[in-house]
Amino acid sequence: MTDFGIKLLEWYHLNKRPLPWRSTTDPYRVWLSEIILQQTQVVQGTAYYMRFVNQFPDIKHLAQASEEQVLKLWQGLGYYSRARNLHATAQYIVSELKGDFPQSYPEILQLKGVGPYTAAAIASFCFNLPHAAVDGNVYRFLSRLKGIETAIDTTEGKKLFTQIAEDLLNHRHPGDHNQAMIEFGALMCKPVNPLCGECPFREDCMAFATGTITSLPKKSKKIRQRKRYFHYLFIEDEGQIYLEKREGDDVWKNLYQLPVIEAAKNIPIQQLVGAVVEVPILVNEYKHVLSHQIIYASFYVADKSVLEKLKGNYLGVPLKTVHKYPFPQLIANFLNERIGLKQD
Repeated sequence: MTDFGIKLLEWYHLNKRPLPWRSTTDPYRVWLSEIILQQTQVVQGTAYYMRFVNQFPDIKHLAQASEEQVLKLWQGLGYYSRARNLHATAQYIVSELKGDFPQSYPEILQLKGVGPYTAAAIASFCFNLPHAAVDGNVYRFLSRLKGIETAIDTTEGKKLFTQIAEDLLNHRHPGDHNQAMIEFGALMCKPVNPLCGECPFREDCMAFATGTITSLPKKSKKIRQRKRYFHYLFIEDEGQIYLEKREGDDVWKNLYQLPVIEAAKNIPIQQLVGAVVEVPILVNEYKHVLSHQIIYASFYVADKSVLEKLKGNYLGVPLKTVHKYPFPQLIANFLNERIGLKQD
């Protein structure tokens, strides 16, 4: 083992967090944790992980659930394609692989929603296979340690960082090594205010020596966010409200929402619904920021007659069962304020 590897594992064993998925080598639970943590902070992700393993203790239980049940449990985490892929993959493993989780890196990589990092993490954590797991924490740690200016979001950068990570990998203990690399980036080599004064690698760190810590890692692309204007209609009639299911390849696919009119810009509701018995009344406005879009949402209380002006498959749902439906968090927040969504 190299000096780097010795220092890294020493630091890890003294400082690692007691995260629930670290106490198991069950590939189902490790896979579940990795999918949850793909776009989620550990603090928030841990609560969702515990809910999932309590409701779906193994892959068979997850496969037997409906997609709506999975989406409801996922509600609030965002990036809902992760939940749909999670469910589809569980069904594939149960139906096609007889419930046996794949045990090699190439086979794991073929699973829906699994990329090189996740496959390497599962392969090393569960099966002790020597594959370097390179996530955002590892990119940041390595870029600073080695002083690498190559952008991490380019093909060249991904190849370079993966090769460096593979060269450093402890082949005897790849799982612990990968966990340590990720944990070091998360706790020590943080995006902002890294703990350089406590870092065991400070003397070897190129970024520390050159004063370039705050500028690394490099990215070549800036995310462009498009603006969208959603006008939601809260229609309550005889103890029920109206919902519709989002379909197509758009944000929040297969989640439920209030009847909505999307406009190219923020224009008066009267222009959108035309002549109606009662003009909808604006009650709330929100700005909802996603990774690639900014949604300006206006919520109105409207009469049922408005539905005649719209095109959609609307479902009348009794108020007492509304809480059972999976919603985007934006809609859930409004409904909670308006009617109080009870919890099961």
